[in-house]
Amino acid sequence: MKQSIRKKVDNKWVWCYNTCIEFETQEKQMAYMSQERKQQRAPIIKAILKKYGVKGSLAVRNRSTLVLNIKSGKIDFIENFIQTDANVMHGRKMSQDQIDYIRKNQSLDVNPYWYQDHFTGNAKDFLKEVLDAMYGSDYFDESDIQVDYFHCSHYVDVNIGSWNKPYIVA
Repeated sequence: MKQSIRKKVDNKWVWCYNTCIEFETQEKQMAYMSQERKQQRAPIIKAILKKYGVKGSLAVRNRSTLVLNIKSGKIDFIENFIQTDANVMHGRKMSQDQIDYIRKNQSLDVNPYWYQDHFTGNAKDFLKEVLDAMYGSDYFDESDIQVDYFHCSHYVDVNIGSWNKPYIVA
């Protein structure tokens, strides 16, 4: 449910829904990722992929999210995730059905905020480097979850494999 706030702007009362309007009438830019910004980050990300022996593609989704789709590589992300998370996943053990499902599909969506708790070793090192490069030096996050106000420069997603093409350990 969207939270609305009624504020006075230019001597008029307006409703602000998950606002992009700063309350003193100065507009803020919504999360935005352009092809030009992607191209600035691409050489750094491709160098990291090459360093770790991983193949992937970089894309922009909905003009707000930089997406890295990892297709194959020397790092076994799936087994690393299972071995790291098999004992405890959000306070409870991962069931054998969940483990079987992940192994069968050979795909994962990496949580960019909690990857360090779900991966170890080379996989964790790779994700740290690549996420730092994806965020870049111009990243900012002025979100305030208590008032349902989200404002950041852009979002990032890392997908290991996909629903129709499993990740391949080379």
